[in-house]
Amino acid sequence: MDSNHCHHQHKKENSQINAGQYTCPMHPEIQQDHPGNCPKCGMALEASVNTLESSNQTEYICPMHPEVVRNKPGDCPKCGMALEPRTVKADSDNAELTNMTRRFWISLVLSIPVFVIAMMNDLAPDLIPKNIPLQQIQWFEFALATPVVLWCGLPFFQRGWASIINRSLNMFTLVSIGIGVAWIYSVIATFLPQLFPPIMQDSNGTVAVYFEAAAVITALVLLGQVLELRARSQTSDAIKLLLELAPKMARVHYDDGSEEDIPLDHVKSGDILRVRPGEKVPVDGVVIEGNSAVDESMVTGEPIPVEKFIDMPLIGATINGTGSLLMRAERVGSDTLLSQIVHMVSEAQRSRAPIQKVVDTVAGYFVPAVLLVAISTLLIWWIWGPEPRLAHAVVNAVAVLIIACPCALGLATP
Repeated sequence: MDSNHCHHQHKKENSQINAGQYTCPMHPEIQQDHPGNCPKCGMALEASVNTLESSNQTEYICPMHPEVVRNKPGDCPKCGMALEPRTVKADSDNAELTNMTRRFWISLVLSIPVFVIAMMNDLAPDLIPKNIPLQQIQWFEFALATPVVLWCGLPFFQRGWASIINRSLNMFTLVSIGIGVAWIYSVIATFLPQLFPPIMQDSNGTVAVYFEAAAVITALVLLGQVLELRARSQTSDAIKLLLELAPKMARVHYDDGSEEDIPLDHVKSGDILRVRPGEKVPVDGVVIEGNSAVDESMVTGEPIPVEKFIDMPLIGATINGTGSLLMRAERVGSDTLLSQIVHMVSEAQRSRAPIQKVVDTVAGYFVPAVLLVAISTLLIWWIWGPEPRLAHAVVNAVAVLIIACPCALGLATP
């Protein structure tokens, strides 16, 4: 009991020490005890964590803004994306991927009819039965596009609003504004066409709508989110497979000759461990008694087992052959080779490609520029435009936002 308590206390102290250190993913030599930016490259410092050691508290980080760290699940205050745990557990589930995938397929099913009908009406009107008035077609487009925009596109509105509140404009700002304005404009044009200038109305008094643009853009951005989340999920699956390689228990050998199975996280450096035939080596260490052949293919890829004798190193999670070994634990917890591999894969999952920094910079200028152009268009047409000035001003400002919205698809590329 006392030994287990000491082991647990030792693990807890290590977790607290590591959790208080911040380092640069590009320059590991940069370390400090508080968050900040790297003095060399300017990247946000990330907290060092123990990958295989358990912790009483899980930290959650934004995949796009590593400086955002919380102690509970939620959304990033800058971009609205779901926060991800720093350490991937073997039984963790990607709820965001499931949610986005569901929204994408629903948006795809509803958007295709809207797009086909809109294109037929514009490019091949003869294919539409003459007895179906244009107003009824617009009602049908409204019925299909509304759930796409308001439900499937809800995460974009939430992230766009968060970006405005936190003054961190990004592509979600432009997407949410573009599809929102397109949908609102189309709803007004469908049900209140008399509010628009006569020049914008056809012979039947109807006004052109943008339901297909709002629906298709929503579906395309959702597709980009699904592809990005699926790529990160595949990396998480690789981490889970690596975590499953580590044994859950280790057999400790005491000085009096007795042996006992203890949890892996209770093992500390210097412990003497027994590795029986067919078992996995619990931690990194060195052979002090016995000889056997160990399968190290999980590390080296070499299928032929390696003979192990006294004073030869052992790698954790490798498989012992037919012999029995006594080993001295040297590297445990986050210091083992397997833990370092898992840590590097996890860091690669959260790391940002250099082009992402360029995209963030472009979005920071592009989004305000589009909004400024739209406001300027509104004011110019309102002051100097033909009568009715307000109607022409609103229509042209909406056109600017709708035209600029697809440009955000480039910024949304996963």
